[in-house]
Amino acid sequence: MSVTDAKMTCNGGTSAPLSAPVKAGENVTAVWKQWTHAQGPVMVWLYPCPNGFSNCDGKGKNWFKIDEMGLWGNNLNSENWGTAIVMKKLEWSSKIPASLKPGDYLIRHELLALHQANTPQFYPECAQISVQGSGSGMPSGQYLTSIPAYASQSDPGVTVDIYQGGRTSYTPPGPKVWTG
Repeated sequence: MSVTDAKMTCNGGTSAPLSAPVKAGENVTAVWKQWTHAQGPVMVWLYPCPNGFSNCDGKGKNWFKIDEMGLWGNNLNSENWGTAIVMKKLEWSSKIPASLKPGDYLIRHELLALHQANTPQFYPECAQISVQGSGSGMPSGQYLTSIPAYASQSDPGVTVDIYQGGRTSYTPPGPKVWTG
């Protein structure tokens, strides 16, 4: 899958009959049955659905990141990555920003496997959440993007050889995290 593939939005998923209630400021935890790649970032995105889930397709420049973890430390071919945590725990928890405006949202968890040089593997999945609270915050401008195409295929966070010597840092692709 490339960054422009239509399945990047929600891996081909569509509206479901279920949604999970969550209070702004609380954590949402995604669970995997298995994960086998220790090198790559974890990114968590939200997309507002002001007209309900049945009409919400994730199209347009309304996606924003609420969490990410790339590399910690300076060894790209180590297991010091967000996906290594998923591999160990088979879950990832992210805080819904406390100031977020209540409403229906798609939440998208993306694991980006970088274990093969210059051959990124994208694993996006979405769920539906109904955020409760009294906040009024919504990101704008530089925090918003479209999925697919939140980054170019040549973005250094997408196409990277983690085994190439000399590189000591990594920045996940896409806009910065919005925390409210």
